[in-house]
Amino acid sequence: MDAGARIQPLPDGRHLVQVTIPPGATGVSGTWTTRYPLDLIHAIHATKGYFACDEIMREEDPNYVERSIRSDVLGYLDPPAFAGKRLLDFGCGAGASLLVMSRLLPGCELVGVELQERLLKLARLRAQHLGRGSVEVHLSPSGAALPEGIGDFDYIVFSAVYEHLLPKERRSLLPLLWSRLKPGGVLFLNQTPHRWSPLETHTTGLPLINYLPDRLAYAMAKRFSRRIKASDDWQDLLRAGIRGGTTREILGLLGDSAALLEPRGEIGDRIDLWYGRLSPRHRLLKRGARALLKALKPLGGIHLIPELSLAIRKR
Repeated sequence: MDAGARIQPLPDGRHLVQVTIPPGATGVSGTWTTRYPLDLIHAIHATKGYFACDEIMREEDPNYVERSIRSDVLGYLDPPAFAGKRLLDFGCGAGASLLVMSRLLPGCELVGVELQERLLKLARLRAQHLGRGSVEVHLSPSGAALPEGIGDFDYIVFSAVYEHLLPKERRSLLPLLWSRLKPGGVLFLNQTPHRWSPLETHTTGLPLINYLPDRLAYAMAKRFSRRIKASDDWQDLLRAGIRGGTTREILGLLGDSAALLEPRGEIGDRIDLWYGRLSPRHRLLKRGARALLKALKPLGGIHLIPELSLAIRKR
């Protein structure tokens, strides 16, 4: 037994993992039944703490990372388009998304880049356990750089990273990644909060804060958000992701060679893409939100969904 975790072997060879969740932590699962062996579970818990079950679920639960990839990547291109191609997963973390894509995209050469060696160690252990020796992971020299000799790619996946970059880093890193994308290739940028969403769900949980100037937004976050620590300054909140992104901002950083793709015809638009990956909970409320977003779209052509899901082809 690890401190804060209970691991119970089951008759079918799986393990029931129960992790103690600290008071105030929300959106984190404390229980999961996994196929992972005991040593790998211990390694994940030692690195991720009370996020251990959440990290295992990211690879095993089809309604977690797999659901996002089916929407944000395969919502634009079919799996055969990836066969024989190279794909970079920038900010691959502990490898869950890489391993899920290794199942969904057969024949695709998958390369992950991550800034933290401790997470790469978990990615290698998981790949070894699952027999995915073809998955490569590399340590990034910095948050705004790529390893030397990594080469060029047909596809780049940039998930839940953009919002954590400071403005200067956005202006340097995105063009760098774009320079490594082959002509005709596609950048998938997703799971980034929409800068103009009425509710800022990512960092503060506060409504309308996205429309306030930085100084006032900071004051409101410190005063009313329970998620913000007393020691946090504005730079800390920017790093945490308080200011998301917009399609216009991202296309502007990429330049004239960037062409925005629409989801596959049977899906509809990016509002439908967002709606399709939602859970069944509060279905009527979500249907109402979808109808409202559809009604607002003709006013300015804006997909005002809570998170960006973009596929951008390089001309």
